[in-house]
Amino acid sequence: MTQIVCLLGAPGRALDPMLPRELSRLLGTRPRWLAEAEACELALDGALRAETLAEARRLVGDHPIDLCVVPAADRLKRLLVSDMDSTIITVECIDELADLLGIKPEVAAITRRAMNGELDFEAALAARVALLAGLPESMLEEVHRERVRLMPGATTLVRTMRARGALTALVSGGFAPLVDRVAREVGFEIAQANRLELADGRLTGRVLEPVRGAQDKLALLERLRAERNLRPEETLAVGDGANDLPMLEAAGLGVAFHPHPAVAGAARVVVRHGDLTALLYLQGIPRQDFVS
Repeated sequence: MTQIVCLLGAPGRALDPMLPRELSRLLGTRPRWLAEAEACELALDGALRAETLAEARRLVGDHPIDLCVVPAADRLKRLLVSDMDSTIITVECIDELADLLGIKPEVAAITRRAMNGELDFEAALAARVALLAGLPESMLEEVHRERVRLMPGATTLVRTMRARGALTALVSGGFAPLVDRVAREVGFEIAQANRLELADGRLTGRVLEPVRGAQDKLALLERLRAERNLRPEETLAVGDGANDLPMLEAAGLGVAFHPHPAVAGAARVVVRHGDLTALLYLQGIPRQDFVS
Protein backbone atom coordinates (compact mmCIF):
# COMPACT_ATOMS: atom_id res chain seq x y z
CA MET A 1 0.00 0.00 0.00
CA THR A 2 1.75 3.18 -1.16
CA GLN A 3 -0.94 5.76 -1.90
CA ILE A 4 -4.37 6.81 -0.66
CA VAL A 5 -7.04 8.35 -2.87
CA CYS A 6 -9.32 10.62 -0.81
CA LEU A 7 -12.76 11.64 -2.00
CA LEU A 8 -14.10 14.65 -0.08
CA GLY A 9 -17.50 16.21 -0.57
CA ALA A 10 -18.40 19.86 -0.12
CA PRO A 11 -19.85 20.63 3.34
CA GLY A 12 -23.59 20.06 3.45
CA ARG A 13 -23.69 18.20 0.13
CA ALA A 14 -23.77 14.41 0.22
CA LEU A 15 -21.50 12.43 -2.04
CA ASP A 16 -23.28 10.61 -4.83
CA PRO A 17 -22.95 6.94 -3.67
CA MET A 18 -22.36 5.88 -7.26
CA LEU A 19 -19.06 7.75 -7.43
CA PRO A 20 -17.22 5.77 -4.71
CA ARG A 21 -18.50 2.55 -6.31
CA GLU A 22 -17.22 3.62 -9.74
CA LEU A 23 -13.85 4.58 -8.27
CA SER A 24 -13.72 1.29 -6.41
CA ARG A 25 -14.11 -0.62 -9.66
CA LEU A 26 -11.53 1.59 -11.40
CA LEU A 27 -8.94 1.27 -8.64
CA GLY A 28 -9.66 -2.30 -7.63
CA THR A 29 -10.06 -1.52 -3.93
CA ARG A 30 -12.90 -0.93 -1.48
CA PRO A 31 -13.65 2.50 0.02
CA ARG A 32 -13.23 3.21 3.71
CA TRP A 33 -15.72 5.81 4.90
CA LEU A 34 -14.34 8.55 7.14
CA ALA A 35 -17.70 10.32 7.38
CA GLU A 36 -20.94 8.91 6.03
CA ALA A 37 -21.86 10.40 2.64
CA GLU A 38 -19.12 13.04 3.07
CA ALA A 39 -15.59 11.60 2.93
CA CYS A 40 -14.03 8.28 2.00
CA GLU A 41 -10.62 6.93 1.03
CA LEU A 42 -9.35 4.11 -1.16
CA ALA A 43 -5.99 2.50 -0.37
CA LEU A 44 -3.85 1.34 -3.29
CA ASP A 45 -1.28 -1.45 -3.28
CA GLY A 46 0.94 0.42 -5.72
CA ALA A 47 1.49 3.83 -7.22
CA LEU A 48 -1.43 5.42 -9.04
CA ARG A 49 -0.77 5.57 -12.77
CA ALA A 50 -1.27 8.91 -14.52
CA GLU A 51 -3.90 7.55 -16.88
CA THR A 52 -5.84 6.01 -13.99
CA LEU A 53 -5.76 9.31 -12.08
CA ALA A 54 -7.00 11.11 -15.20
CA GLU A 55 -9.91 8.67 -15.47
CA ALA A 56 -10.71 9.13 -11.77
CA ARG A 57 -10.81 12.88 -12.25
CA ARG A 58 -13.06 12.41 -15.28
CA LEU A 59 -15.49 10.46 -13.11
CA VAL A 60 -15.57 13.30 -10.58
CA GLY A 61 -16.08 15.81 -13.37
CA ASP A 62 -17.43 19.17 -12.26
CA HIS A 63 -19.08 17.88 -9.10
CA PRO A 64 -18.16 19.88 -5.93
CA ILE A 65 -15.85 17.10 -4.77
CA ASP A 66 -12.13 17.10 -4.00
CA LEU A 67 -10.14 14.11 -5.20
CA CYS A 68 -6.74 14.11 -3.51
CA VAL A 69 -3.89 11.59 -3.61
CA VAL A 70 -1.59 11.35 -0.57
CA PRO A 71 1.18 8.95 0.49
CA ALA A 72 0.06 6.07 2.69
CA ALA A 73 3.09 6.36 4.97
CA ASP A 74 3.38 8.93 7.79
CA ARG A 75 -0.17 10.14 7.38
CA LEU A 76 -0.59 11.54 10.88
CA LYS A 77 1.31 14.82 11.03
CA ARG A 78 3.07 16.17 14.10
CA LEU A 79 3.45 19.77 12.94
CA LEU A 80 0.88 22.10 11.34
CA VAL A 81 1.96 25.44 9.88
CA SER A 82 -0.91 27.49 8.45
CA ASP A 83 -1.43 30.73 6.58
CA MET A 84 -4.15 32.97 8.02
CA ASP A 85 -5.95 35.25 5.53
CA SER A 86 -8.37 33.34 3.28
CA THR A 87 -7.20 30.13 4.97
CA ILE A 88 -7.93 30.18 8.70
CA ILE A 89 -10.18 33.20 8.26
CA THR A 90 -12.52 33.98 5.37
CA VAL A 91 -11.23 37.48 4.52
CA GLU A 92 -8.04 39.34 3.58
CA CYS A 93 -7.55 41.70 6.52
CA ILE A 94 -5.62 44.30 4.53
CA ASP A 95 -8.52 44.56 2.07
CA GLU A 96 -10.96 45.08 4.95
CA LEU A 97 -8.75 47.81 6.44
CA ALA A 98 -8.67 49.49 3.03
CA ASP A 99 -12.46 49.33 2.92
CA LEU A 100 -12.58 51.62 5.96
CA LEU A 101 -10.78 54.23 3.84
CA GLY A 102 -12.98 53.63 0.80
CA ILE A 103 -10.14 52.14 -1.28
CA LYS A 104 -10.88 48.43 -1.05
CA PRO A 105 -11.14 47.79 -4.83
CA GLU A 106 -7.68 49.28 -5.44
CA VAL A 107 -6.03 47.35 -2.60
CA ALA A 108 -7.91 44.11 -3.26
CA ALA A 109 -6.75 44.13 -6.88
CA ILE A 110 -3.12 44.27 -5.72
CA THR A 111 -3.81 41.53 -3.17
CA ARG A 112 -5.23 39.19 -5.81
CA ARG A 113 -2.28 39.70 -8.14
CA ALA A 114 0.26 39.22 -5.34
CA MET A 115 -1.44 36.06 -4.08
CA ASN A 116 -1.49 34.67 -7.62
CA GLY A 117 2.27 35.23 -7.95
CA GLU A 118 1.96 38.06 -10.48
CA LEU A 119 3.61 40.64 -8.19
CA ASP A 120 6.53 40.49 -5.76
CA PHE A 121 4.97 39.95 -2.34
CA GLU A 122 7.14 42.37 -0.36
CA ALA A 123 6.75 45.16 -2.92
CA ALA A 124 2.99 44.59 -3.13
CA LEU A 125 2.71 44.63 0.66
CA ALA A 126 4.62 47.92 0.89
CA ALA A 127 2.40 49.48 -1.79
CA ARG A 128 -0.80 48.42 -0.05
CA VAL A 129 0.30 49.45 3.43
CA ALA A 130 1.35 52.86 2.10
CA LEU A 131 -2.26 53.41 1.06
CA LEU A 132 -3.37 52.83 4.68
CA ALA A 133 -1.34 55.75 6.05
CA GLY A 134 -3.31 57.72 8.63
CA LEU A 135 -5.71 54.91 9.55
CA PRO A 136 -6.27 54.85 13.35
CA GLU A 137 -4.76 51.84 15.11
CA SER A 138 -8.19 51.23 16.69
CA MET A 139 -9.47 50.19 13.27
CA LEU A 140 -7.48 46.94 13.57
CA GLU A 141 -9.67 45.96 16.50
CA GLU A 142 -12.78 46.99 14.57
CA VAL A 143 -11.84 44.80 11.62
CA HIS A 144 -11.27 41.84 13.93
CA ARG A 145 -14.57 42.39 15.74
CA GLU A 146 -16.78 43.21 12.76
CA ARG A 147 -15.27 41.47 9.75
CA VAL A 148 -12.97 38.60 10.66
CA ARG A 149 -14.78 35.26 10.56
CA LEU A 150 -13.18 31.87 11.02
CA MET A 151 -13.08 29.50 8.08
CA PRO A 152 -15.38 26.52 8.73
CA GLY A 153 -13.41 23.70 10.29
CA ALA A 154 -10.53 25.89 11.52
CA THR A 155 -10.98 25.30 15.24
CA THR A 156 -11.73 21.60 14.76
CA LEU A 157 -8.55 21.18 12.69
CA VAL A 158 -6.32 22.80 15.29
CA ARG A 159 -7.93 21.20 18.34
CA THR A 160 -7.89 17.74 16.80
CA MET A 161 -4.24 17.97 15.81
CA ARG A 162 -3.22 19.32 19.21
CA ALA A 163 -5.15 16.52 20.92
CA ARG A 164 -2.97 14.10 18.95
CA GLY A 165 0.23 15.78 20.07
CA ALA A 166 0.94 18.00 17.06
CA LEU A 167 2.48 21.47 17.33
CA THR A 168 0.43 24.17 15.59
CA ALA A 169 1.69 27.49 14.20
CA LEU A 170 -0.07 30.38 12.45
CA VAL A 171 2.22 32.31 10.09
CA SER A 172 1.04 35.29 8.06
CA GLY A 173 2.18 38.09 5.82
CA GLY A 174 -0.56 40.05 7.58
CA PHE A 175 -0.35 42.06 10.77
CA ALA A 176 0.55 41.02 14.29
CA PRO A 177 -2.41 42.43 16.28
CA LEU A 178 -4.91 40.61 14.08
CA VAL A 179 -2.87 37.43 13.74
CA ASP A 180 -2.31 37.22 17.51
CA ARG A 181 -6.05 37.55 18.18
CA VAL A 182 -6.95 34.86 15.65
CA ALA A 183 -4.23 32.54 16.97
CA ARG A 184 -5.65 32.79 20.48
CA GLU A 185 -9.22 32.32 19.29
CA VAL A 186 -8.45 29.18 17.26
CA GLY A 187 -5.86 27.71 19.64
CA PHE A 188 -2.58 27.97 17.74
CA GLU A 189 0.46 27.70 19.98
CA ILE A 190 2.73 29.90 17.85
CA ALA A 191 1.98 33.01 15.79
CA GLN A 192 4.24 34.98 13.44
CA ALA A 193 3.30 38.06 11.38
CA ASN A 194 4.35 41.49 10.16
CA ARG A 195 4.25 44.57 12.36
CA LEU A 196 2.94 47.97 11.29
CA GLU A 197 4.71 51.21 12.19
CA LEU A 198 2.59 53.56 14.29
CA ALA A 199 2.84 57.24 15.19
CA ASP A 200 0.38 59.02 17.48
CA GLY A 201 -1.99 56.07 17.31
CA ARG A 202 -2.15 55.96 13.53
CA LEU A 203 -0.57 53.84 10.80
CA THR A 204 2.38 55.58 9.12
CA GLY A 205 2.04 53.52 5.96
CA ARG A 206 5.18 51.48 6.61
CA VAL A 207 5.89 47.90 7.71
CA LEU A 208 8.54 47.37 10.35
CA GLU A 209 11.53 45.18 9.55
CA PRO A 210 11.85 42.29 9.11
CA VAL A 211 9.12 42.02 6.47
CA ARG A 212 7.63 38.51 6.65
CA GLY A 213 7.26 36.88 3.24
CA ALA A 214 7.38 33.47 1.61
CA GLN A 215 10.86 32.58 2.80
CA ASP A 216 9.96 33.44 6.39
CA LYS A 217 7.03 31.02 6.27
CA LEU A 218 9.34 28.32 4.95
CA ALA A 219 11.97 29.16 7.57
CA LEU A 220 9.43 28.81 10.39
CA LEU A 221 8.33 25.42 9.11
CA GLU A 222 11.93 24.22 8.91
CA ARG A 223 12.89 25.65 12.31
CA LEU A 224 9.96 24.06 14.13
CA ARG A 225 10.58 20.76 12.36
CA ALA A 226 14.22 20.80 13.47
CA GLU A 227 13.32 21.77 17.05
CA ARG A 228 10.87 18.87 17.25
CA ASN A 229 13.32 16.50 15.53
CA LEU A 230 10.71 15.67 12.89
CA ARG A 231 11.14 14.28 9.42
CA PRO A 232 9.69 16.34 6.55
CA GLU A 233 7.07 13.60 6.05
CA GLU A 234 5.64 14.38 9.50
CA THR A 235 4.75 17.99 8.66
CA LEU A 236 1.63 19.66 7.24
CA ALA A 237 1.37 23.14 5.70
CA VAL A 238 -1.71 24.87 4.31
CA GLY A 239 -2.30 28.14 2.48
CA ASP A 240 -3.91 29.76 -0.54
CA GLY A 241 -1.39 32.23 -1.96
CA ALA A 242 1.86 32.29 -3.91
CA ASN A 243 3.76 33.29 -0.76
CA ASP A 244 2.67 29.95 0.74
CA LEU A 245 4.11 27.78 -2.04
CA PRO A 246 7.65 27.32 -0.62
CA MET A 247 6.30 25.94 2.66
CA LEU A 248 3.68 23.82 0.85
CA GLU A 249 6.42 22.28 -1.29
CA ALA A 250 8.66 21.60 1.74
CA ALA A 251 5.99 19.96 3.92
CA GLY A 252 5.27 16.27 3.89
CA LEU A 253 1.67 17.24 3.11
CA GLY A 254 1.29 20.67 1.54
CA VAL A 255 -2.33 21.60 0.89
CA ALA A 256 -3.42 24.47 -1.34
CA PHE A 257 -6.73 25.44 0.25
CA HIS A 258 -9.28 27.26 -1.94
CA PRO A 259 -6.21 28.58 -3.77
CA HIS A 260 -5.51 31.19 -6.37
CA PRO A 261 -5.12 29.68 -9.87
CA ALA A 262 -1.32 29.77 -10.05
CA VAL A 263 -1.08 28.08 -6.65
CA ALA A 264 -3.58 25.38 -7.60
CA GLY A 265 -1.50 24.62 -10.67
CA ALA A 266 1.71 24.24 -8.67
CA ALA A 267 0.51 22.37 -5.56
CA ARG A 268 0.48 18.58 -5.21
CA VAL A 269 -2.72 18.51 -3.12
CA VAL A 270 -5.57 20.96 -3.70
CA VAL A 271 -8.80 21.37 -1.69
CA ARG A 272 -11.24 23.56 -3.61
CA HIS A 273 -14.59 22.54 -2.11
CA GLY A 274 -14.10 21.12 1.38
CA ASP A 275 -13.65 23.04 4.61
CA LEU A 276 -10.56 22.78 6.81
CA THR A 277 -11.62 19.43 8.25
CA ALA A 278 -10.51 18.08 4.85
CA LEU A 279 -6.97 18.24 6.26
CA LEU A 280 -7.99 15.78 8.96
CA TYR A 281 -9.56 13.41 6.43
CA LEU A 282 -6.36 13.58 4.38
CA GLN A 283 -4.57 12.21 7.47
CA GLY A 284 -7.06 9.34 7.70
CA ILE A 285 -8.83 10.73 10.78
CA PRO A 286 -12.58 9.86 10.79
CA ARG A 287 -15.15 12.45 11.79
CA GLN A 288 -16.02 10.52 14.94
CA ASP A 289 -12.51 11.32 16.23
CA PHE A 290 -12.66 15.07 15.59
CA VAL A 291 -12.25 17.38 18.60
CA SER A 292 -14.68 20.27 18.24
